[in-house]
Parts: sequence; C-alpha cells; structure tokens
Amino acid sequence: MQANWRIGSLFGIPFFLDPSWFFILAFLTLVNARNFTPSFGTTLAWSAGFVMALLLFGSVVLHELGHSLVARSQGITVNSITLFVFGGIASIERESKSPGEAFQVAIAGSAVSLILFGLFYLIPQVLPLADMGRVILGDLARINLVIALFNLIPGLPLDGGQVLKAAVWKLTGNRFQGVRWATKTGKILGGLAIALGLGLAIQSQEWTILWIAFIGGFILRNANAYDRLTTLQETLLQLVATDAMTRDFRVVDTNQTLRSFADEYILAETQTPMPYYATKEGRYRGLVVVEDLHFIERSNWDTLTLERIVHPLSEIATVEEKTSLLDAINTLESCQLNRLTVVSPAGTVAGIIDRGDIVQAVVKKLNLPIPEDEIKRTKAEGRYPQKFQLQAIARASS
Repeated sequence: MQANWRIGSLFGIPFFLDPSWFFILAFLTLVNARNFTPSFGTTLAWSAGFVMALLLFGSVVLHELGHSLVARSQGITVNSITLFVFGGIASIERESKSPGEAFQVAIAGSAVSLILFGLFYLIPQVLPLADMGRVILGDLARINLVIALFNLIPGLPLDGGQVLKAAVWKLTGNRFQGVRWATKTGKILGGLAIALGLGLAIQSQEWTILWIAFIGGFILRNANAYDRLTTLQETLLQLVATDAMTRDFRVVDTNQTLRSFADEYILAETQTPMPYYATKEGRYRGLVVVEDLHFIERSNWDTLTLERIVHPLSEIATVEEKTSLLDAINTLESCQLNRLTVVSPAGTVAGIIDRGDIVQAVVKKLNLPIPEDEIKRTKAEGRYPQKFQLQAIARASS
C-alpha cells in the first residue's frame, strides 16, 4: 500500500507527501509564528508562519526539481519527488553515465537554492514591500542559503556527497570507489552530528537542539543504505551466470514424437516441470516449450516430432557463462521471462538461471540473512523478495 499522498505533478514528475511532512509543517508554522508575534500580533504572525512554512517547502521542491530536470536532460527517468520531515528526495531510475554528468545532477539542487537566495535577497532591495513581506523574504533568503550550504557538506546522502563521489570517480575511474569515499564521509559526519546534538542539548537544556542529532541520524542511516546498495551493485557485477546457474533441465531427442514426449515427461512428471532442451545428433537444437503442445491437434501427436515445436537457441533469450548477474537480471526483466538459458562458448546449453538462483548466489556471496523458504518462493513465483528488489538495483546500475 502506498503510504505517501500524491499531490500532483510538475513537468510530468509526480509529487508525493510523506506523512512526516505534516509534522514539520506544523512545527515550522509554530516556530515562525512565535518569531513574528512580537512584531506583528498573533493572527498575522500565525498566518505569516504558515505561509513561511509553505514557501520553505516550495524552495525544497525547486531544489529537488533542479536535480530532476538535469537528470531528465541526461535521459534518466525521474519516478517521483517526495517531501518528508527532512526536506525532499527525488527518485531517479538510474545513475548518470559519467562523473561529469553525475556532478551536474549533484550540483543542480544547490545551484537552484543559491539562485533563490539571490532572488529573495534582491527583491526587497528593489521593490517597496510591507514590513511583513520584507521579513518573510529575508528569512527565505537566509534559509535557501543554509539549504545550499548544508547540502554541499561532502557526505552522502547530501548533494556534497554526490559531488565528492563524482570527483573521486573522475580521479580513479571507479564509480564504486567514489561512493565508498562519500559514504564514509557521510557516516563520520552523521556520527559527529548525533554526538554534537546530544551533547549540546544536555549541556544547554535546549531540547530543540536535538534536531542536529536527528539530522545526523538521517545522514548516518542513509549513508549506510548507500553503502549496502553499493555492495549489492558491486556483487551483481562481480558474480557471473555460472555462479548462479543450475542444471535443473532435461535433454530430449528432437526426433521424439509429441505423444511419446507427453507420456514420458509431461504426464509422468510429479514435481515442478523442468525446462526441456532438444538435441539432434549430439547438438543442441533449442528449447521445447510445453505450452506449444496446446496449439497442435492431439490427433497429430503420434506423427509429429519435437522438431515441430523447438525454439532455436538463436531465437530465445540467452546469456553467456561470463555474463554478469547484473546483465542477466536486466535481460530477465526486459524480456519478461521466468528463466534464462546459459550457453557455453561452444553454443551448448550450460545451465539455466532464474530469479531464485540469482538471489541464492547473492545471499551466499554476502552471507545475507534471507531464509531458504524465501528463495524457494522466489523461484516458484518469479518475484524477488519485497525487501530485496534486485531488478531495481540492476536497472539503476546499468
């Protein structure tokens, strides 16, 4: 079930509100109203506080749009933008192809915030505004400057972490090395923010300072998430089809009649049917799809052979033995198949690979706590575990 509320779209990008957004909206309205009350009175102060909170989130939306529109200019699909307690986040389908493009996406958000800072700072200088308007625009200018500078802190998941990732990627030629550096920095900064926030709150008894610790926890949690994601991406590139494939298939003779094949394999099969590959004179001819029997009159089964329904290897989706699991996953998804045929350099069938096999290989490599029953369910249903969406990870890495 979708926990967030969709509030519309802009430039074709859907916008969502996380439930936590309403908490921070109320909090910012309260804080701003308290600041405005001495100068403008209760009613006007609360109205201004609410408007100020909405304009602040409008600034966050524009910040995220900066990232999103630059990403779209690179051909990257932007799935959504979500506003939540700590600001906003743009969900993009894949990474940029080069460190230069990654830098452009990373810096775009803070560039927008700096432009907003300049606009909100200059407008009161050139236009005659009421005191309330000057105060609101002045505060918005300062807040956008803070947003820009805060996001440039060089640690993931902040924009500065993405900039650091792009820089290390450029220097080393290794994107994963860039992510590792940026996640390490994010973890250090997140830990320091937690310690600083807790220490200052205890020392001053000003519990609002705990926001520093909350932000630090957000940075630390997301840096750890980036780290885990990077480990999975690297693993999918390191493992190849032979690391995951099985030989759970049967080899049948192309000259066998459809009736003999049905009696010997289909009707007598007591377990989950295996894929069937037909051979002739010692050479693999292709895949036998059992469902194709339904399109042939049973009266012809005694005379027609499997050669009538064999799908040549050249016409079915295959991967080579040294194909990375990342590419195997993308092939599975793009072709919308339950399994792939793995072929050897000699053109023979080396094995088969399905989603359960892929999950099992990754789990074994990384020693992840995924139960065997979950892997069996993946094989049976052809769907990755809910919290282990390898197809999204592979798509984002390609």
